[in-house]
Amino acid sequence: MDFKALPKGMRNKYTKEYLTLLNRRRFSLGAKRAFDIVVSLLILAVCSPFFLLLALAVKIDSRGPVFYRQVRVGRYNQDFKIFKFRTMVQDADKIGPPLTVGDDPRVTKVGRFIRKLRLDEFSQLLNVLGGSMSLVGPRPEVRKYVDVYAPEYMATLLIRPGITATSSIAFKDEDSLLNAAEDPEKVYVEQILPPKMAYNLEYMKNISLLNDIKIMFRTVGAVLK
Repeated sequence: MDFKALPKGMRNKYTKEYLTLLNRRRFSLGAKRAFDIVVSLLILAVCSPFFLLLALAVKIDSRGPVFYRQVRVGRYNQDFKIFKFRTMVQDADKIGPPLTVGDDPRVTKVGRFIRKLRLDEFSQLLNVLGGSMSLVGPRPEVRKYVDVYAPEYMATLLIRPGITATSSIAFKDEDSLLNAAEDPEKVYVEQILPPKMAYNLEYMKNISLLNDIKIMFRTVGAVLK
């Protein structure tokens, strides 16, 4: 994409620098996209029986749809709806904050199990196939947090958000930090978001298919721990 074609809110010296870098790596980005599609189809085909059981458990456990579709901010600062196996009561976003902290009463029994093993993220393979996400990339945020991005952070919106990322691995225990905070949202914006963005920007500087594969293996290791 040409710099002038970016949404006005994204045009700054940082996004220009990263866009130049990405334009030089079009082949790597094309290989990354092809890999996303092939791997997503394979995982869905192999694991579909398990996903059906998971969907049934969600449906039996509490009233509401199997999937929760939350609006997140994706590539080029465009909103999209992310797929997640529902882990909270229906309309949870209308009765509480976007962050889930501690023993949030909105989380269902099955939802706690799903969250512990990060199983809710697998449904985002549908987003990957649809083109709104990638297997690896900066985790997509809700609009509320994107609105407070520093100008440099906007560069992370030049690529598709991912199911996993180096920042996700580094902050896999961020819930413990938020649980201990008097104001979890303030802690997230001021103490967690900046280092996360640093990881995301570093990922963009070294973006490649090989790096994505390494991050996927590191993610599996982190979850198993």
